[in-house]
Amino acid sequence: MEQRNLGQEVEEQLNDLVSRFQSKEFFQSDWDIASCAVFFTFIGMVLLLVSLVLIHCCCCCCCEEKPRRHKVGIDNMALEP
Repeated sequence: MEQRNLGQEVEEQLNDLVSRFQSKEFFQSDWDIASCAVFFTFIGMVLLLVSLVLIHCCCCCCCEEKPRRHKVGIDNMALEP
């Protein structure tokens, strides 16, 4: 009996989706529009951060040679044992 109810629910959802596509009314309220905007903003930020990490990793892998640091200043001989 649960599978039949589940099947009916899926069929109702699909019919609702098809009717929205046919009527070109994808959102029922302003909250739907706002939640969609927040969702796509979140996905966009995640993709931006992932691309920045990949760019950073690619740039660091290409430049394996690190510049040597030279000492600047004078040595404090009082600290030597």
